[in-house]
Amino acid sequence: MTEDGKQTVIVVGAGIIGAAIGLELQRRGRQVTIVDKTEPGRGASFGNMASIALDFAASSGPSTWRKIPKWLLDPEGPVWLRPAYAPKILPWFLRFIAAGRPSRLKEIEDAGMALSARALDDFRAMLDEIGAPELMTEEGCLAIYETEAEFASDRGHIALMQRYGFEHKVLAGAEIQDYEPALSPTIAKAVLLPDNKSIRDPYHLVLKLVDAAKALGTTFVTGEAQSVERTPGGAVSVLFADGRRLDADHVVLAAGVRTRFIAEALGEPIPLETERGYHTQIMKPGISMRYSVIWPHRAFMVTPTAGGIRVGGNVELAGLDAPPDYRRPRVLVRHAQRALPGLKVEDASDWMGHRPALPDTIPIVSPSSRLAGVWYATGHGHLGLTFSATTAKLLADMMTGIVPSVDMTPFRINRY
Repeated sequence: MTEDGKQTVIVVGAGIIGAAIGLELQRRGRQVTIVDKTEPGRGASFGNMASIALDFAASSGPSTWRKIPKWLLDPEGPVWLRPAYAPKILPWFLRFIAAGRPSRLKEIEDAGMALSARALDDFRAMLDEIGAPELMTEEGCLAIYETEAEFASDRGHIALMQRYGFEHKVLAGAEIQDYEPALSPTIAKAVLLPDNKSIRDPYHLVLKLVDAAKALGTTFVTGEAQSVERTPGGAVSVLFADGRRLDADHVVLAAGVRTRFIAEALGEPIPLETERGYHTQIMKPGISMRYSVIWPHRAFMVTPTAGGIRVGGNVELAGLDAPPDYRRPRVLVRHAQRALPGLKVEDASDWMGHRPALPDTIPIVSPSSRLAGVWYATGHGHLGLTFSATTAKLLADMMTGIVPSVDMTPFRINRY
């Protein structure tokens, strides 16, 4: 606690989740220190697909895992497992299958949609708070289907949106090009998702959040956090790899997939895995796009962002230490050019990052089950940007004694 009576909080992680939490807690009168081993926003938040994706779909359902054997055998498929990593990921994968049980799947969908229901409003409020509403576009997203069979195979996802009341519109034929002229006329169907907005530059957004927090008094410390412990005086201490330590009243662990190492040191291991994702950022694409485009059958997305067009997605299962394989984004670009025939690849760069994925798809937003004063915000998978503002508000509610408007039971750390 500071001399003027403010409770102190250390937020470990300066990606979109940690930055949003740090700002929200500082606004609520806490004295915040954000810690990261590198500069803010340089992890997964740097290269995400810049999408506020409200159409939550649990990836652990039977419709997904029945396709996995075929995907794994396809060198250009949406999931790629490096053989050497297979034994290490097997326990996680078994949990992933278990999460697809019908009763469990309904619980996961309810939890994910509860976050989605307020995500857009929370995000708008966060942008207004930092004076940057222009960072979000007002156009939505088009989910595209090359064939009627592809569209039929995604009926479950469309039915899910209908069940939870999310707006969408089915398009066909020339109507698709009316919305997005750059799309190929061979696309048979599309679904307009008007509330799936895009961010003009997700990395710039993280920097804006951190700057806004600093303006209110937040400090930033560079260092690799390795563990947390209770001090004799009752504070929570963050121990760094270089021997330093910082004490606070509370610690929030929002370090993406690396949160699992701190959790293990604390004695509460979590099944947090990295889904490695790739993108190609094209600064001279030769086309302009009004909408972001997602191709569910091929599991990739194209978004106008960061001053160009970004093509990214897919999942590579290879752990944290394997070197990138930049054949993956080239496959995605070829698929993108099939959907967008005019797309050129000039002045382009490739990137790879680590999505923090839990086997049941929904994140951990929870107090520690082992050490009072420690909190978790991790495991958002493909939806870190989408759920960032909502996560920040819900966690800040719990930390400040306010009952959240969302039932937080499904997001507890000890649900496994």
